[in-house]
Amino acid sequence: MTEGNFVDYVKIHVTSGKGGQGSAHLRREKYIAKGGPDGGDGGRGGHVILKGNKNLWTLFHLKFKRHIRAEHGEHGSKQRSTGADGGDQYIEVPLGTAVRDTETQKILFEVTEDGEEIIVAEGGKGGQGNWHFKSSTNQTPRYAQPGIDGQEVDITLELKILADVGLVGFPNAGKSTLLSVITAAKPKIADYEFTTLKPNLGIVEYREFKTFVVADIPGIIEGAAEGKGIGHRFLRHIERNSTLLFLIPADAPDIVKQYEILLDELRRYNPEMLDKDRLVAISKSDMLDAELKAEMKAILDKNLEAPYLFISSVAQQGLMELKDKLWEMLNKPEK
Repeated sequence: MTEGNFVDYVKIHVTSGKGGQGSAHLRREKYIAKGGPDGGDGGRGGHVILKGNKNLWTLFHLKFKRHIRAEHGEHGSKQRSTGADGGDQYIEVPLGTAVRDTETQKILFEVTEDGEEIIVAEGGKGGQGNWHFKSSTNQTPRYAQPGIDGQEVDITLELKILADVGLVGFPNAGKSTLLSVITAAKPKIADYEFTTLKPNLGIVEYREFKTFVVADIPGIIEGAAEGKGIGHRFLRHIERNSTLLFLIPADAPDIVKQYEILLDELRRYNPEMLDKDRLVAISKSDMLDAELKAEMKAILDKNLEAPYLFISSVAQQGLMELKDKLWEMLNKPEK
């Protein structure tokens, strides 16, 4: 999937169908001059329904669909015939899609299971035909109910990527390089900030044909929780990852401080982020000699709260150890 085809945010105006009108028909046949009311009910208007699809990874197919309408219900007719229901309109979305009311910005629900169906806009009920209103004092009612109007809603769809491991780090920390080495993904890689503007997903092949999914997400910067830089659009994607892999380059001025800044951004965006398992990978560690690495270990053992290991994507150092550790964290027994 090319970067331009990855769409994780769309706004849509949805309109459900109006209910069909009830019939005010009076039965008239050759030998039955006054057969009484026999108008049928109107059909229900079509719903607009969101449906989870595990084969979708992006909202690109909805990028140019600004209005989605369901069909109106058909009117009732004679012989108490009920009008046909309006056709429902389905919107297929990837798993991990959150639906937000555009006006209030309130999250209405999230789609997390394949085949899950949720009605976004309910179709209007059909009106009742005149035979419902027949009584001993009103034997030939010449009126029926109109159908109820459908609903109109402005919704915003936001995709939160479903991956096992989320890569967290400042821009240019080496996340894309790591992903390209441990998976078959081919993210854009260059030596400047914000090379990655869209999330990249890669499948890590582990021992004995086992696999897990890693998401390389646009780099975090200080103030991301307030929306600076790529801000919320980045942070949204790591909400669903069960394990967070913090990538900090070995040449960073202060590894512990960088880790704490990253952690603080996650805390300010959503405190529940801190409940996830965390692992720190010190990248570009092929630049370190044994003595310098020993000095760094002494500092990190004392000041870094999370488990850590040294890796080098370019020199292919420590990558199997990293996979082992991630697999262990992903498959630890539930407490």
